[in-house]
Amino acid sequence: MTDATDMTDPASDPMAAVRARLLAAALPHAPFDGWSDATWRAAVADSGIDEATARAATPRRGLDLAVAFHKAGDAEMTRLAGEIDLGALRYSKRVARLVRLRLEVAAREREAVRRGATLFSLPMNAPEGARLIWGTADEIWTALGDTSQDYNWYSKRAILSGVYSATLLYWLGDQSEGFSNTWAFLDRRIEGVMRFEKTKATLKKNPFAQLLMAGPKAALSRVRAPGARGGPVAGLPVGLPGLSRPR
Repeated sequence: MTDATDMTDPASDPMAAVRARLLAAALPHAPFDGWSDATWRAAVADSGIDEATARAATPRRGLDLAVAFHKAGDAEMTRLAGEIDLGALRYSKRVARLVRLRLEVAAREREAVRRGATLFSLPMNAPEGARLIWGTADEIWTALGDTSQDYNWYSKRAILSGVYSATLLYWLGDQSEGFSNTWAFLDRRIEGVMRFEKTKATLKKNPFAQLLMAGPKAALSRVRAPGARGGPVAGLPVGLPGLSRPR
């Protein structure tokens, strides 16, 4: 089971402990009732938390519990990643190893994950689901020590978000022993990304391609990662995506 107590720093979120208790109480119900109001009510009753406090911690009820569940899985993956020696692996294998680790964490509560995927596939919840997948990709790159501060910060997370979401959907339907088909699928997706990166590297050495890309490169050179030096624009939030360095 995912350790729900690790999902948020209580110092920065006083309701984190309440959500953790609600999530722990909700997990036995989610595989049957989904991340629904019914599950939320059962969690409130089972946890002994008064309803007013529960509403303050999870104003969107089941949806907030599903978000908390996903973030708890990310936190557990990050914790476990710190215990793994990735130094002997090629970089692509390191990425694949952490994607696999995140899914291994998810496998502890597979039906709850399936219910979450269904919830976030609904049009009104799709933006929230996309943010969660992006957050997972960010956690993986951060665990790998990514230091990019330009447009690569975004491209790495965008590409990995696609790899993770595709692999997650494949995994949810995988009945092979030990999810061996999923890991083979993941390896193929990572290989495809690496071929793309090799093509980019080849184009960088081509004078004609460099000429064609001069304009786009000039525009991309102004893009900074959230919080990167020279990135935040005065008056705008630090975490706003797509920040540009002032001229």
